[in-house]
Amino acid sequence: MQETKRQKQVGQLVQEELSDIFNRMGFNVTEGGMISISSVKMTPDLLEARIYLSMFQIKAPVEMLARMNERMGEIRRDLGNRVAKQLRRVPELTFFLDDTLDHVFKMEELFKKINEDDKKSKP
Repeated sequence: MQETKRQKQVGQLVQEELSDIFNRMGFNVTEGGMISISSVKMTPDLLEARIYLSMFQIKAPVEMLARMNERMGEIRRDLGNRVAKQLRRVPELTFFLDDTLDHVFKMEELFKKINEDDKKSKP
């Protein structure tokens, strides 16, 4: 089902505010890697936000996700303070790993290998 205009607007607002909160909390650059919010999908009732996180060069992304979930109360409270004027209720936050970057790197490696194999097979 396609997102409504309001879902997209609220998702964008939540993404911008969470990016700033992550920056302040030190989540955006940690352990020699980077964490960024690739997208935010809102449920139709705007009560739940599904946040997709892209983790670049993070050695243990699942553990990092667990650390973020431990601080969920603090993150949600900060978000509530920032969006109180725009939203009636602060949405429940759920974090997911976005592995799109991993797929992109794997595809690039495959294309490189195919190119190398083609060059070797041609006389």
